[in-house]
Amino acid sequence: MEQQKLPNVTIALVLSILSFICCCFSIGIGGILLSGIALFLVNKDTKLYSENPENYSNFSTLKSTKIVAIIGLALGAITLLWVIYSIVSMGGWDAYLEQQKEIYEQMGIEIE
Repeated sequence: MEQQKLPNVTIALVLSILSFICCCFSIGIGGILLSGIALFLVNKDTKLYSENPENYSNFSTLKSTKIVAIIGLALGAITLLWVIYSIVSMGGWDAYLEQQKEIYEQMGIEIE
């Protein structure tokens, strides 16, 4: 019998990689969300593989994808916790936004 590829490995890998980028641009929430979806898909494929391991050929890619998704989830959580800590330690949301505005101005980016 010809071996097939697990159906969700590729999309889970793409979501896992995108979670790294989203950690930086979405205060960690995007990274957590995309990594969570990737882990859900990986677990779904793991169950599928465990039912008939001889039918599927890309289990090593599935394991790698799971590792990348877990790292993305951890980075997202760390980023979110760091932002929450920064907001609390500076005295609230308004002070945080003021600091971010100053950083952007130093970089030469105009914000209204």
